[in-house]
Amino acid sequence: MTNQRRLTDEERAIWEWQMWVPDFGEAGQEKLKNATVLISRCGGVGSAVAYQLAAAGIGRLVIAHRGNIKPSDLNRQLLMTHDAIGTPRIDSIERRLQQLNPRMDVVVVNQNVEETNAADLVEQADVVVDCAPLFQERFLLNDQAVRLGRPMVECAMYDLEARIMTILPGRTACLRCLYPRFPSEWKREFPVFGAVAGTVGSMGAMEAIKLVAGFGQPLANRLLVYDLRDFFFQTVHIHRDPNCCCCGTENSGMEEKC
Repeated sequence: MTNQRRLTDEERAIWEWQMWVPDFGEAGQEKLKNATVLISRCGGVGSAVAYQLAAAGIGRLVIAHRGNIKPSDLNRQLLMTHDAIGTPRIDSIERRLQQLNPRMDVVVVNQNVEETNAADLVEQADVVVDCAPLFQERFLLNDQAVRLGRPMVECAMYDLEARIMTILPGRTACLRCLYPRFPSEWKREFPVFGAVAGTVGSMGAMEAIKLVAGFGQPLANRLLVYDLRDFFFQTVHIHRDPNCCCCGTENSGMEEKC
């Protein structure tokens, strides 16, 4: 990061309590202020990520999310409002985030991640948080994050279950190490409680904060799996696949293989 912006007195007052966290402090808060995080998309999970990052004092959010607000969004997409039904989601996202943190730069993109924009979106970010519901989008983000060397936090949920992992390009397993092919059983629409989406979104935000500020231990080569039906939590150790088409050490020329 260049041209580091220092905290103002007002910002010190706002984030005073979190700057009491050991190993974070004012230096960590300044890193947040000077960082850019990309979120794709900003629905049930992504809205919790965005809200918590805005509350924590991230300097810039780039958010990619297409479409208009529907009644069925309102049980989980906390940045959407009833009076905005039928209007672009991205407008409501920008408005709600700026109400919470007017100091933050919010870059809204009324598109979902696709081949034509994935590289440009990822290149803008210091950290990527992937909350996309479709594996096509997840793989595009994964591939560009690995190619450009951007850490990426993977957040996913279904029903009352959730999973989260952190990808550190060149050091850890990537998404394609876990899923070499599109999971055939994955569906665009699925059962969801907002409270479940909120848990994994908050954890994803905390992972991004740790990555930006450089403290704590991220979920590197670890997949956190949990089920809120019975509050079962498990950490699964994962390993980089040397033959992975994206990050494999025995392969090169990722763009020609995946």
